[in-house]
Amino acid sequence: MPSARRFLAHRKGVLVRLALWSLAESGQAFLVGYAVARSVDEGFLANDPGRGLLWLGAALVGVLFGAPVVRGVFAQLAGVTEPLRDGLVRRAVDRSMDRAARGGPGGTDRAAVSRLTNQVEIARDSFAGLVLTLRSFVFTAVGALLGLLSLHPALLVVVLPPLAAGLALFLVTLRPMAAAQRRALAADEALGDHAAHARVALRDLTACGTGPGAERRGADLVAEAAAAARTLAGWAAVRTASLGVAGHLPVLALLLAVEWLRGRGVSAGALLGAFTYLVQSLLPALHTLMTALGAAGSRLLVVLDRILGQEQEQEQEQEQEQAGTREQVREPGPAPSSASPPAAAAFAAHTAVVPAVDLRAVTLSYGVRAEPVLDALDLRVAPGEHLAVVGPSGIGKSTLTRLVAGTLAPSRGEVCVAGRVVTGRPAAELAALRVLVPQEAYVFSGTVGDNLAYLRTDASRSELDTAVEAFGLRPLVDRLGGLDGTVRPAELSPGERQLLALVRAHLSPAPLLLLDEATCHLDPAAEARAEENLARRPGTLLVVAHRLSSAVRADRTLVLDGVRAECGTHEELLSRSPLYRELTGHWRTGPSRRP
Repeated sequence: MPSARRFLAHRKGVLVRLALWSLAESGQAFLVGYAVARSVDEGFLANDPGRGLLWLGAALVGVLFGAPVVRGVFAQLAGVTEPLRDGLVRRAVDRSMDRAARGGPGGTDRAAVSRLTNQVEIARDSFAGLVLTLRSFVFTAVGALLGLLSLHPALLVVVLPPLAAGLALFLVTLRPMAAAQRRALAADEALGDHAAHARVALRDLTACGTGPGAERRGADLVAEAAAAARTLAGWAAVRTASLGVAGHLPVLALLLAVEWLRGRGVSAGALLGAFTYLVQSLLPALHTLMTALGAAGSRLLVVLDRILGQEQEQEQEQEQEQAGTREQVREPGPAPSSASPPAAAAFAAHTAVVPAVDLRAVTLSYGVRAEPVLDALDLRVAPGEHLAVVGPSGIGKSTLTRLVAGTLAPSRGEVCVAGRVVTGRPAAELAALRVLVPQEAYVFSGTVGDNLAYLRTDASRSELDTAVEAFGLRPLVDRLGGLDGTVRPAELSPGERQLLALVRAHLSPAPLLLLDEATCHLDPAAEARAEENLARRPGTLLVVAHRLSSAVRADRTLVLDGVRAECGTHEELLSRSPLYRELTGHWRTGPSRRP
């Protein structure tokens, strides 16, 4: 509101000229009804048709005078709306440039183009419509009410109460109606997001036994959306009633009060003039006002919130950063008794060596106003450690692996692998630091040996054979014709392609392996065999778990639940993380149903 007052204060000249043109509109509204009344009383009912026609001519002049008045109003309107558009554009550009400068490559403002084009134009058009409508209603109402008063004060006693009651009822609905619209929109978006996530996570929901929970969450969201829709419909009904009260009751009241008005000396011409004021001036202006405030007003508020609300968000973010409000992952506890010797040593030397993976206050959002997928996440993975990552689908597990792999830049924060920042690093340097195996494994047309040795071209045939045996790949290799046999990707199953990619990653010299559900097409036994071989390999292993058995095999597990990340051993998480306990309970009680 202060910024709006400052904006208007700098345009007093334009507002004064706009008010002068609007006064002419008040005069036009006054003249039409008054001329109709005088033409009846002093002309046609007084047996003086000429005088009656003269007054009707005056009314016609008032109607024709409306054209230059409208032209003058629009000429002055540009002096208010165009500076608004220019100011919004400048603020959007400044904020986008500031965000890009502060946030680095991942902090670019992807919504800036929308704000500079569509949203700014919507704001300008909506603002212009509101200025025109509010100005027209105020000055038209003043002219019409003065006309009614000049015809007879008793007319105001009949017309004004229902008119004011309808307008007051409408104004009362503005704030709760806007709040109901926001709640309905938020509920609809939440339901759509849940449906989209559930659709792509059907396999995970089945594997983790969380289908009933997702179903209950969906039912709750449907109920919330329905409740929000009912509330919105209720306020819409109140708004419709207010329009009916203001738009119809004044005419009805005037008709019912004709006898009472005639008894107090109101002439027939005055009654006809009053009807003219209502039908030609007051009620159309009131209807336009209600429609504009209900539609253009809502659009303007939403768009201004999108454009100007970013400043408040950025101020809050800066305050949070200064206060050190960050999502913290718990430091690792003692090494579990089942940890391998390299992993146990890594735990003991966790604070004395360079971490294999180091995330420092990492935040990532897919869009300026989108909720962060990861929010100020801190994470340290020691060299030689085996870390599993679990959580519901869409919570940010794959995003985490892409950030660590350097294929995705954070909005804020820093991602280091082996002490080196990965963001913006050339592909060749990244390849020497890590290997990322995605869910859909990549194999190419060529020999089996070429596919397996793709990341380590100097691997000997004996090393290839050893890896093939360790991963249980011998039947597939023999079927394809040995290491020199030809691989045709289209003829392989998803699980066979995953096994080839896992052996390739095992042979890679990179010190860090990232598996993003890279075993989801394997049966539990094959998955366990592959992970155990990869864990024995020198280096660090980070696994986005498809089954919770991967978490049990890991040295530590990171649980992402969208609220607070938790990291610890299997036993620690059972006591600390409600989500982990729930997932573990489902896994233990229904293994026969898990893929």
